[in-house]
Amino acid sequence: MEIFLNNVFTAFTQVVILFLVAMVGFVCHKAGIYTEKASRLTTNLLFYIVAPAIIIRSFYGMEYNPSALKGLVMALIGGIFLHLVGIVIIPFLFNKGDKATACIFKYACVYGNVGYMALPLAQAVLGDEGIFYCSVILVPFNILSFTHGVSIMQKGDNAEKFNLKKLIVNPGVIGVAIGLPIFLLQIKLPEIIYSPVSYIADLNTPLAMVMFGTYLASADWKTLFSDKRIFVSALVKVIIVPLVTIFSLKLFGFGGTLLTACALSASAPTASNTVMFAAKYNRDTALASKVTAFISVLSILTMPVMIALAQSIQ
Repeated sequence: MEIFLNNVFTAFTQVVILFLVAMVGFVCHKAGIYTEKASRLTTNLLFYIVAPAIIIRSFYGMEYNPSALKGLVMALIGGIFLHLVGIVIIPFLFNKGDKATACIFKYACVYGNVGYMALPLAQAVLGDEGIFYCSVILVPFNILSFTHGVSIMQKGDNAEKFNLKKLIVNPGVIGVAIGLPIFLLQIKLPEIIYSPVSYIADLNTPLAMVMFGTYLASADWKTLFSDKRIFVSALVKVIIVPLVTIFSLKLFGFGGTLLTACALSASAPTASNTVMFAAKYNRDTALASKVTAFISVLSILTMPVMIALAQSIQ
């Protein structure tokens, strides 16, 4: 029990640290220094530049050997599985009510902050091995969020015509296409190339969290209880998906740091992509902000518990 509580406290501390960074954006929004409107201008920077840089750097940092390759494959399977849990559930949810906003709730149930929320936590709780696995999980996240996720956001009134080419040729897939050969062939990039990529990747956590803080500040908390779909989304994202992931992967033979990394990624709160995609595809960004903000605040309590649970059943 003591170990479980220590794990909860460690994870809780790291979650709070990230939210303190987000509070900078919150205060800046209230002060008019950096508002939600201004933060939306950074969406494309995160979307097209920072995301692939993260993937490329994560692959570049992996040492190729049989054990690493096995871990890579297992983490990929775990990453695909934890997203499939949500993907399988959402067709049965949010079929009543406003169909134009249903896409936001469905996206929020499946896709979490496996980048700037999971990776810093992995560093603090699991070390380099945890970062390795969580970086691999970014691969299915990016591929699925830029394909299945985009298709969700495109459905409904005023949706763009489905374009397979746009779904395949996207930052997530491009990042994998560059990073995977680097890992497999152990290509050593010259410092003059690697350093800029690394610096750009470093923008992810602070920039995304500050931007997220502006969404917290602009979210209409007074109307939070007016739509029960927000609470259904939260239940699925931070409780059902991680619990199913943890116990299912345990049955499949996952354990140790790998299981905890998968649990950490599965329990991450709704991705800020929910708001970015809502803006990009002309959805209700105010609702997306509110859903993301509520689930993220709730995850301060649920995420540490899920991480500690995965560690306690090894």
